[in-house]
Amino acid sequence: MEMDLNGVLGALQSAARSVGAEVTSPWFYFQVGVVVVGAGIALAIGTGIRSRVDRARLGKSWPAPFRLIVHTLVDQSSTVVFFVLMRGTRFVMTASTWPSRSYLLSVSAKLALAWLAINLLTSVIRNQFTLRVVSISAWLVAALSIVGQLQPVINALDSVSVTLGGLRFSPLIVIELAVLLAVALWLANVASNFIENRIAQTGDLTPSVQVLLIKVIRLGLMVFAVAVALGAVGINLSALAIFSGAAGVGIGFGLQKIIANFISGIILLADKSVKPGDLVTIGDSSGRISAMKTRYISVAAGDGREFLIPNEDLVTQKVTNWTYTDKNTLVKVAFSTNYEADPRLVCKLAAEIAATNPRATQGKIPNCLLTEFAEAGMKFSLTFWIGDPDGMDGVKSDVMLALWDAFKREGIRVPYPVRELRVRGALPVETVVEVSS
Repeated sequence: MEMDLNGVLGALQSAARSVGAEVTSPWFYFQVGVVVVGAGIALAIGTGIRSRVDRARLGKSWPAPFRLIVHTLVDQSSTVVFFVLMRGTRFVMTASTWPSRSYLLSVSAKLALAWLAINLLTSVIRNQFTLRVVSISAWLVAALSIVGQLQPVINALDSVSVTLGGLRFSPLIVIELAVLLAVALWLANVASNFIENRIAQTGDLTPSVQVLLIKVIRLGLMVFAVAVALGAVGINLSALAIFSGAAGVGIGFGLQKIIANFISGIILLADKSVKPGDLVTIGDSSGRISAMKTRYISVAAGDGREFLIPNEDLVTQKVTNWTYTDKNTLVKVAFSTNYEADPRLVCKLAAEIAATNPRATQGKIPNCLLTEFAEAGMKFSLTFWIGDPDGMDGVKSDVMLALWDAFKREGIRVPYPVRELRVRGALPVETVVEVSS
């Protein structure tokens, strides 16, 4: 660990003497009073402006950049008023030959202007947490620069360091690395989203190939962004080889399932066995694939539920893909009638009802077969094709309801179990005669 305590203490003592000399001056308290009064006036005026301006209608027909700037100025109206007041007061004091006694007012005006500029530049950020972190961090840097303490703070942060495996770490390097990583990863995410939209608009690629390309490009951009950020702060990537052994052990023991699911996801995307939009059955889970992620696929059941199934299960387990090569699906409806019905008439009615269903595939004639003479009645099997397996249960229900109506119309009865109870022989009955006296 390297420390330059003398330099840090010297900078702190110099700053303390400068502040002490400034605080002992009566003009310091005068300027503080002007700043406090100006802040109160600016807050009151800004509140009044914001309460009287309808942001929903303000600049509604203007271009988006101008509308965003105007809305930001309205939101920061207190800062704008405070800047104007401080600059005006500073101008009056300078004109009165008191320039050296208005330094605090000048600093306050510059800080307000820096805050306003930062808010204008960061107004495009939608995430509130990210917006606050970026705004406050940028303003702190600007404030240190305005008061002339940016370089001493940088030197102080870089004076304390730790060396690990040939890598030198200091608070300054950590801060720079965090900022560069955030910016690089954000730029990589923006670029990957742009490329993803362009790939999605390409009709020559199948959905599985599109997902595979998007994942490979996104991963490559992320790795490139991290490498650029590490190189920008002076970290040699070859020095990270000391951590490769620990990373290999971690992958071998703790990340087995993650790596297996990642590789399985790439295999699924490459062999096109499943793709977004397919109707699948995996174990007890059935539904349509809505998304394919790095670790899992999302299967929408149609009732509001989504099954998150690991990619490894799709590679190692039996998967029924109803739309793998052909979306045409054979629907089977089993039903029964009593022995008083004409089986030929029953088959004819069933085939006609299936053919008239709006989901039935035209050109493929439905078929009805007598399959069994059972104890309770005759059993039939009706089969017909539909163009899409989605909603197959609803189609079966519609056909069975139509069969019920046709059976009622033709006098055909559906069998139901009948039980007969026969009593053989007579049981002796005892007669009790009561005699009353």
